[in-house]
Amino acid sequence: MHCNNSGITAAALLTVALLFSATAITAQSSSSKSPASRQLLNDIWIMDRELFDTIFNKCDVQRLENLVTEDFEFYHDKSGQVAKSGKEFVDSIRGMCERQSKGTDYRARRVLVPGSMVVYPLNNYGAVQMGVHRFYPLIKGKPIETAKFTHLWKKENGQWRIARVISYDHKDTR
Repeated sequence: MHCNNSGITAAALLTVALLFSATAITAQSSSSKSPASRQLLNDIWIMDRELFDTIFNKCDVQRLENLVTEDFEFYHDKSGQVAKSGKEFVDSIRGMCERQSKGTDYRARRVLVPGSMVVYPLNNYGAVQMGVHRFYPLIKGKPIETAKFTHLWKKENGQWRIARVISYDHKDTR
């Protein structure tokens, strides 16, 4: 097993990361009074992280294609309906990633506000996720924007995919 200079093993770091994740999920669950089961809350929390990591950190449009439904729709309070299909949304993210690689668009990171996530099960479909998130430029400083969101997640053949996004109440924090 590999050790870094401080003597901490990779396994120890992984254990700490898993404990932190479990603590975060428990904190989300208890503070949000989410009616979802712990398993559903955990599933959606993981998918939320994967979705935003895929878009903002990795710019992995091939992975994104598998995270959205074909009939995906995205509504934004400032822009109206910004995507009418999964393909349209993936193409818009592809364009954003290309602009970022050319330096004509800034990179950002998204942070889910702790304790804000609530998940409601939708029988025979999936789940509704609501919460508040902040967006930060990838430079030190305060968030540039805070917004509320509602996501509709669909579970098909054992796989979670996002079907609808409503992003609203955007507030510039600069």
